[in-house]
Amino acid sequence: MTDDKKQVRSLKLLIIGAGAIGTYIGGSLAIQGHKVTFLETPGVVEELQERGLSLEIDGLIKRIPDPSLAASLEEALALGSYDVAIFALKSYDTRSAIDNLMINRSGVPPILCLQNGISNEALLSSAFGTENVIPGSVTSAVGRRAVGNIILERLRGVGIDRNHRLANTLATAFNTAGLNARLYSNPASMKWSKLITNLPANASSAILNLTPADIFSNPGLFQMEILQLREALAVMKAQNIPVVDLPGTPVRLFAFAIRSLPFWLSRVILKRAIGSGRGGKMPSFHIDLYSRRGKSEVVYLNGAIADEGEKLGIPTPVNRFLTDTLMALTQGEIPLNTYAQNPTKFLIDLQAQF
Repeated sequence: MTDDKKQVRSLKLLIIGAGAIGTYIGGSLAIQGHKVTFLETPGVVEELQERGLSLEIDGLIKRIPDPSLAASLEEALALGSYDVAIFALKSYDTRSAIDNLMINRSGVPPILCLQNGISNEALLSSAFGTENVIPGSVTSAVGRRAVGNIILERLRGVGIDRNHRLANTLATAFNTAGLNARLYSNPASMKWSKLITNLPANASSAILNLTPADIFSNPGLFQMEILQLREALAVMKAQNIPVVDLPGTPVRLFAFAIRSLPFWLSRVILKRAIGSGRGGKMPSFHIDLYSRRGKSEVVYLNGAIADEGEKLGIPTPVNRFLTDTLMALTQGEIPLNTYAQNPTKFLIDLQAQF
């Protein structure tokens, strides 16, 4: 216990990925006095050195003076050892990041995985051992105006697997930094419940080039959104994974509305609940597609649901169609405008999957 208390006073943290989440979490901990190093690509490091790092929280700008930055693992490890690494990358970058970390595997500390999706922890565990991986989830809404310029749009919190020896230490450090951490005894429930919240108007927004508000306002598209969520919940149920509430997010109530209410009533309730959080803001899948990155996390969200459903013999035609269609758009196999602004064609082609 004494050692944990000392660590809480001054953790040494390696933040792998200085995007919105990595900068928000690492920056909040750095402001609180923890020793934080951000590991990023050389180009991003150079830009961060010029711009600096800043967080806007509740209208106040908090700057991180002289942030510690590293353009390689070797450079980061030259600064000493770390108590914890925080993995805050897009899921499609997980494998390449693991390859880079394996070059100096012995220097990699236990990893708190804050990524979306349900497969990243397994990949990290196969490389570094299950005992060195801590499942986590972020429910707070965080935006990035530019590299190193982060705004907290809505504070909800962070979930952390309570079964790891460092769980209490991390939760205390996070809460002291205002990150609103909560511990979970069932990491699968935590990760799958977070996955449920990532689905609405994400893949469909990218495919159709429509805002979430537009999608929720279309009865046919809204019904499709409910069907993809029902498929996900069916896959969870088959695996005996219960839905749990996450920090600031009543996922159980959300799941009840999806499973039990008729479409017309769920539309009234969920349009208000989901739409108020996104509305006219384009979600991450849309940003990735129109940035022409050639990569999409849809494989790790909708695709993971479809894959698990296939293993369990549970039909998931909506999640499979969303995955295959968005990946075809992402990889240039079909034109970007195939379904853009055309819900009718989209719904006709989706219906053909049933």
